[in-house]
Amino acid sequence: MAKGVLIGLLFSIITLPEFIFGQVGPVDSNLCADENAAGDSGSLKQMLIYSNKIAFANPTASLARDQKTLSIAREMNYRRIEAEALNSCGEDYHFMGKYTEALEMQMEALELDRQNKDDIGQADTRSLIGILYNELGEYRTALQYLIPSDSIYLGSNPPRHDVFTLALIGDSYDSLQMLDSAAYYVRNAYQYLGDNDDLHERAFVINHMGNIYAQLHKTDSALDLFRVAIEGSARLHDKLNSIFSYKNIADVYLSLGNNDSSLRYAREAFYTARSISAKGLEMRAAQLMRAIFEKMGKLDSAYAYAKTTAALKDSLYGPEKFQQLQVLLLRDQQQQFSNLAREEAFKNRLRSIFLIAAAAIFLVIGFILFRANRQKQKANTLLNRQKNEIEETLSKLRSAQAQLIQSEKMASLGELTAGIAHEIQNPLNFVNNFSEVNTELIAELLAERKKGLGDFSSEDNLLNDIKGNEEKINQHGKRADAIVKSMMLHSRLDAGQKELADINKLANEYLRLSYLGFRGKDNSFSATTKTDFDETIGMVSIIPQDIGRVLLNLYNNAFYAVNEKSKQQIKGYEPSVLVTTKKAGGKVELRVKDNGSGIPQNLTDKIFQPFFTTKPAGQGTGLGLSLSYDIIKAHGGTIRVDSKEGEEAEFEVQLPA
Repeated sequence: MAKGVLIGLLFSIITLPEFIFGQVGPVDSNLCADENAAGDSGSLKQMLIYSNKIAFANPTASLARDQKTLSIAREMNYRRIEAEALNSCGEDYHFMGKYTEALEMQMEALELDRQNKDDIGQADTRSLIGILYNELGEYRTALQYLIPSDSIYLGSNPPRHDVFTLALIGDSYDSLQMLDSAAYYVRNAYQYLGDNDDLHERAFVINHMGNIYAQLHKTDSALDLFRVAIEGSARLHDKLNSIFSYKNIADVYLSLGNNDSSLRYAREAFYTARSISAKGLEMRAAQLMRAIFEKMGKLDSAYAYAKTTAALKDSLYGPEKFQQLQVLLLRDQQQQFSNLAREEAFKNRLRSIFLIAAAAIFLVIGFILFRANRQKQKANTLLNRQKNEIEETLSKLRSAQAQLIQSEKMASLGELTAGIAHEIQNPLNFVNNFSEVNTELIAELLAERKKGLGDFSSEDNLLNDIKGNEEKINQHGKRADAIVKSMMLHSRLDAGQKELADINKLANEYLRLSYLGFRGKDNSFSATTKTDFDETIGMVSIIPQDIGRVLLNLYNNAFYAVNEKSKQQIKGYEPSVLVTTKKAGGKVELRVKDNGSGIPQNLTDKIFQPFFTTKPAGQGTGLGLSLSYDIIKAHGGTIRVDSKEGEEAEFEVQLPA
């Protein structure tokens, strides 16, 4: 049904661009408020209106004006304008890709809206917070802000439909692959567009309409919509919505296999985003260009944009930024709880005053007060009990998480068991065999002496054989001892100390043990292992047992991938794992490459997340690569993956030399 309604709207959208965007002239000179404007509310509102007009083309200049407006509003104690200025600053930071600063500003604005009891202000701010969480990939969290925002608008007097919020809800559902819900909200956003609605919002809605058509594989209709959005954005000098349109067109052309056209629009999106310091949009465009170059076989260009993507991603979503965002979210939840507690306390005070006053007149009211007090005590007891239960549950969750991490560490030791058993069995067989031979030789020597023939040359030969066997027993015994010590070193659970180690030797040793481990579990398993080690690397300062865990995890994943692909019985397929090391500048690079089935492109950003696994249930905890990521980060290094789905996967580890 949603598809039918959308198709019905297409003709009116793509044939009436003047209806959608109207005649856009130059910005009203009255809006170009100077930063030295008088500190009255009217002038401040004009400054905010003007900064909003230029934010889509120059968010840096807009931020400077908004900060000035915010400072004046605080000095004059204009609290509602202060909240609007905070939101405007947050939007500027958002456009620049500074999500932490944006969220901090808008959380502060939301608290001011609550204090001002400004419901519409709360709805506006919640919508802005929702779009931030959409861009951070937290779509369900975004809906927790957007849906209440839509409810506030509908509950206002008179009720209203906010097209921006409706389009954002549609965007969240689109990202969650809930296409019917996405189509419903985007259709409503377009349906309720009015003549007085913001023209930037119109471009925003048109872009999302195009996304829906692209999802429905109606690529011609989608491209027409995106071009209408570009035309409208150009009239508005709206670079932000232009970036969305360029990227959307590039995505459609890439899906059609038109790599050249896709690259042209992706470049437009990338350099337009870079020109206004919109890092979030720049990162998405860089990701798309990497995919295009990979599809075109231009691996050098793909690698360059992969590095650009990684750098932008780290600046936007690195551990420090992520922690700051989590702190802001927790602070907002605590603030809501404090507000509820204050309101409850205020109500309790009013209730107490009323009951005390009434008690002087009516004795019965005193009894009511007594009962209310008892009810309050019971509620407090219940709250304390619930608090204790929550704390106990959290403690159990932390314990379970610690056990899972410990299990993952011990799982790597279990993977070694078959290989270690095979390695120890060989020297033990030698020890047992030579011991038996020595027993026979000693018995023969004793027999020679009993004969008393005085043939010492025969005895000397027997003694020399015994001596040689004893030397071999000693040699293989030491080999078994070395294997046991290596296993004990790997299984150490305490925090290791860095020491100088031969990375080539370590890589080769764990490759052999991992392969023997797979062979121990499955005798039919076979794969070609190749190594290409840079002998100029020398010794590297690492924690050997931790780096050993990383290597073992990468090798096990590689052997698992080629083993699964070999089960498909593809003609001419030969499973192979290649391990290389290289010293480049101040870094040591280690690569593990297999010719298995690779990793789907949409999963490469998730494989280092805790508990994420592509293996069947019961065959993986999803912690191996997460722990490997943490170990490499703790060493001051990096780990990343390059993959061609259906062909190969290559993990690259970089460590300081």
